[in-house]
Amino acid sequence: MNQTKAILLATPSLEDAQRNRLIFCLLAAWAMAAALAAQAGATLQDPDSWWQVKVGLDFLANRTFPTVDSYSHTFAGQPWIAKEWLGQIVLALAYQAGGWNGVVTLIIASISLTVFLMGWFLSAWLKPILAITLAFAAMFLINPIFTARPHVLTFPIIVIWTAVLFGAAREERAPPWWSLVLVVLWANLHATFTLSFIIAAFASLDLLARTGLSKPALLAKWIAFGLLCPLVSLMHPYGVKAILATLTVAYGNEAVPLIMEWKPFSQPDSPVQEVAILLALFGLLVSRLRIGWAKALFVVFTLHVYLAHVRFMYLFFLLVPLVIAIEVAQQYPSLSATAWLVEKRDRLETFLARRFYAICGAAAVLTIGGIGLLSSAYQVAPSPKTSASGALAFAEGHHLSGNVLNSYNFGGTLIFHGIKTYIDGRTDQLFLGGFTKTDDETGHSDGKPLLEARLKKYAIGWALLSTGDSRIPFFDQLGWNRAYADDYAVIYLPGA
Repeated sequence: MNQTKAILLATPSLEDAQRNRLIFCLLAAWAMAAALAAQAGATLQDPDSWWQVKVGLDFLANRTFPTVDSYSHTFAGQPWIAKEWLGQIVLALAYQAGGWNGVVTLIIASISLTVFLMGWFLSAWLKPILAITLAFAAMFLINPIFTARPHVLTFPIIVIWTAVLFGAAREERAPPWWSLVLVVLWANLHATFTLSFIIAAFASLDLLARTGLSKPALLAKWIAFGLLCPLVSLMHPYGVKAILATLTVAYGNEAVPLIMEWKPFSQPDSPVQEVAILLALFGLLVSRLRIGWAKALFVVFTLHVYLAHVRFMYLFFLLVPLVIAIEVAQQYPSLSATAWLVEKRDRLETFLARRFYAICGAAAVLTIGGIGLLSSAYQVAPSPKTSASGALAFAEGHHLSGNVLNSYNFGGTLIFHGIKTYIDGRTDQLFLGGFTKTDDETGHSDGKPLLEARLKKYAIGWALLSTGDSRIPFFDQLGWNRAYADDYAVIYLPGA
């Protein structure tokens, strides 16, 4: 009798288990935030962060949606839309609130929320410690794309969208109509919203694999939901233009092979990710795990997209664990949340459950305090490799005028500082028609004639180049004078 009573006392109530699960996820999110804060400046390495914030700031100032380019001198007046306007406004609001510290805090918050959501959805099926470990592993593997740009703001959305739709398919019920709000939000935050259509299609295939044609009414609801996805995404200032602009990049343009994030997977550049993929493949081959043909297709799709374009690594590492977690739990019961529920609670879990509200309050206080500390004691700034701060100060001090020819990585900072660019990171819509390809060729060994022709064609009055720009010797040979140089940037002026 006493033994039975002891077992009942040691076995947690469902409420205590849920509290423990929530605390584990909260602590994981807080730990991720702390880890990212320790290297906060790393999120400001991307040159596009500059112009993303600037577009948002201009929208807040002008309250108009741009339809033509006003940021470059080479494509001024050409059609261009700020298709990620909401993401850019959110970044701009963060910048207005706290400068670059505010932007970094926003990005850290989005990533930490993603960790929480992954832990929460995974721990519905797997032991919390395993769920948190998988969430941390996924975030570690996609760390290279943690940059201050709108795509990071969509991570929580894509996790919720995937978990909810595949959950509905698993339970053989209609997808929740409220989730269409996520499509609208996603569509206005970032151009990858068309992925929501594809994920919904795979979830419906999973339902079809489970039910066949035995539930036509349910299948009809899923078809209607799938048709509504692209329709609600049109709730966007630019309507169908946003979808068309996204498809243009998806099918490739001349700039895609030249931009690092759009290049295919390269083993020397991503050895850790390669090891993770190979270990996952090895585990699949030696295990008895079976996930069904629909989910297998989804895994293959996410891997294909990642191998085709490295920027999509998050599709594979974030979404695959969410989609197959239930099969892992069912086929390996010792790893399941059910097994964890009947285990004897250790002292730590008992402590966490009994002090749930105190721990949540302490976590909130520490979070607010950490944000305050980050804002006041630790000032972050974009990488000097993209800011060209010394060179721009020289240009302002010496009143340099005329059209500039700039290295690609300085396009963002030029836009931010109100200087019209020669080229910048908006190659999804601009700098096409042979422009980007020819610009790349000016840096080849035989590119001097092309460069000379461009200097004349675009009436270049000065050049702002990164120190590693292969065109620097050509400027010397063409008689241009080096007016400024530091560790990161060089300014050339025409010879007398």
